[in-house]
Amino acid sequence: MPANLPPHYFEAERRFREAKTPEDKIEALEEMLAIMPKHKGTDKLKAMLRERISKLKDQALKKKGVSRQKTAYDIEKEGPAQMVIIGPPNTGKSSLVKLITNASPEVADFPHTTQKPMPGMAQYENIQFQLIDTPPLTKDYTEPGLIDLIRRADIVVILLDLTADPVEQMEETLRILHSFRIYSHACTIPEDLIKPPRIKKMLVAVNKMDRPEDKETLDIFLELSDIKLPCIGISTRTCKNILVFLDKLYGLSGIIRVYTKPPGKEPDKKSPFVVPIGSTLAELAGKVHNDFVYKLKYARAWGKSVRDGQMVQRDYVLQDGDVVELCI
Repeated sequence: MPANLPPHYFEAERRFREAKTPEDKIEALEEMLAIMPKHKGTDKLKAMLRERISKLKDQALKKKGVSRQKTAYDIEKEGPAQMVIIGPPNTGKSSLVKLITNASPEVADFPHTTQKPMPGMAQYENIQFQLIDTPPLTKDYTEPGLIDLIRRADIVVILLDLTADPVEQMEETLRILHSFRIYSHACTIPEDLIKPPRIKKMLVAVNKMDRPEDKETLDIFLELSDIKLPCIGISTRTCKNILVFLDKLYGLSGIIRVYTKPPGKEPDKKSPFVVPIGSTLAELAGKVHNDFVYKLKYARAWGKSVRDGQMVQRDYVLQDGDVVELCI
């Protein structure tokens, strides 16, 4: 199967060839990985790029002589997706994380209560996401570790305060992100950037929709801001739209849930396999057991895109909620 690489990939490849330092080479390779289409034709190329990145990181560490000291912002990813909540002071980031995760960040009515990031796990049906509360993002000073954390995250949630000029908050937050070359897919990226941008999935959540009449205020914000990012109004005080908020995060995560079952038995719907959208039956088999990659002959599948118990081959593209019975 051909790789069908887009033009942006070859531009990043050119920057990789011209890069002088391991750090610049790693940045170009990571961009190539992010741009690359996800299908069987690119599997070997992805593996090769990941191996190059690993070797370059080892070289960079040896060159420095000592490894970088870990900070509070070096948070290991847990679960299928890591989501960082950012925004101006006092928008309710800590309240949101405390409401929907097992974390207990300090919550207060005054700004800058949060001094360091705090992760927590948010339950979404039968899986969990990692949500991270962060210190305020302000134009006066932004901790370098916070920028690194945002760059590593799978999804960036921009939290705004409906009662405190959300249009200005939104514009200021995007200005700060853009100053560090962090953009969303919906943003216009300047052509004169010296280094390539980091493209992130983003969701805007407008907090403090505590009263019915706040719906009109939200509509005004949407009109004035001309926002192109997905946006939802929520309330951490009344729990308004919190479940919808989690739905949107799942939709942005780029993952699906698939279930396996032994012959003649029901699947365990409490423990799904979580795989990227576009994953094939063969890739799922590898997650179940390494030997299944080679021994798998076919499977029977139940789902929205197949007849119940339909026979499918190794290249079958899995759909969210599929149940499969692997045959080896």
